[in-house]
Amino acid sequence: MLSISGLNKSYGRTQVLKNINLNLEENKIYGLLGRNGAGKTTLLKLISNQIPRNSGAIRLDDKEVFENLRALEQISLARELPSSIKEKKIKEISALARILFKNWDSEYEKFLIQEFNLNTNKKLLKLSTGNQTIVNLIIGLASRARITMFDEPTIGLDAAMRNKFYNLLLEDYEKHPRTIIISTHLIDEVANLFEEIIILSEQQIILK
Repeated sequence: MLSISGLNKSYGRTQVLKNINLNLEENKIYGLLGRNGAGKTTLLKLISNQIPRNSGAIRLDDKEVFENLRALEQISLARELPSSIKEKKIKEISALARILFKNWDSEYEKFLIQEFNLNTNKKLLKLSTGNQTIVNLIIGLASRARITMFDEPTIGLDAAMRNKFYNLLLEDYEKHPRTIIISTHLIDEVANLFEEIIILSEQQIILK
């Protein structure tokens, strides 16, 4: 389904990813693991076409994702939102996400907002770190994207909220299977979610 070949990414003279080759299957939960600075976030941003690559190919169903709107509608990356978005109200951010993702589920979004008791009339920057994280999680879950990626999805959440997210993720995955990638350092908490793991170290994949 998703294939990555010969992928390289550098920031100036610093190489972050080196010759990444990876194939991901449909409807499977992957754990993306590695120390801070290993390149996990960079890899997710490249898959979602948020940053340019130096070389290599990323293909969804054998079609390059670069400048491919149909492919990008099916790829969601839930991570900290850029500062340019943080001035917006939650309901405005939801409206943007609704346009971006063709499989967006508005009813499920409403359910999640109630579950997490989120005030959508507030601006994102006025929320606590935990509630800002919850906004990202709602976007990821409600996007129903074929490839849904979560980058450190539980920052600022207490144990009860983290557990709620994991349960909601599994429940929704059973009803609406898709390929999910979770990048995290809380390995013990989420190990039972993963069907496969990908480990990044020193710019390369050392284990899949």
